[in-house]
Amino acid sequence: MINIKTATSEEMAKIIPYLKVFSSLNEKIYRWTGGRLLGKLAGRDIMLVTMTGAKSGKTRVIPLMHVPYKEGVIIVASQGGAPNNPVWFNNLVVNPEVEVQYKSNKMKLCARRADAEEKAEVWPVCCEHYPDYDVYQKRTGRDIPVFIAEPR
Repeated sequence: MINIKTATSEEMAKIIPYLKVFSSLNEKIYRWTGGRLLGKLAGRDIMLVTMTGAKSGKTRVIPLMHVPYKEGVIIVASQGGAPNNPVWFNNLVVNPEVEVQYKSNKMKLCARRADAEEKAEVWPVCCEHYPDYDVYQKRTGRDIPVFIAEPR
């Protein structure tokens, strides 16, 4: 069995297909219970991010770590430190308008990618809410993208 905390970038890439199945189930149960069930990962709060597919135009819902920031949230494209950005990364680049559900609260937000200076400023906030982001950044050779999602 692969330990997510100590997995290599290549091992994480093998886990991704299984995460997709879990994500779908997680979304349904989260919505049904308002986040009371499957609302945490490793003891940390998660949120649902609804976005539009970059190529398909279809609605996609991704459960991600909840990182509150000002009047919105920070969205971290870590994918557990896998070698490539998550597929949904392109969705945010092409279609930045999202809906974020945290527990029973929903917000309509617009996401923009943080530049290097801004990422350096908000990265400690990300790690405060989910310390494994530092582990993921050390695991991968890519600079993990961070999006700042603010009210529309």
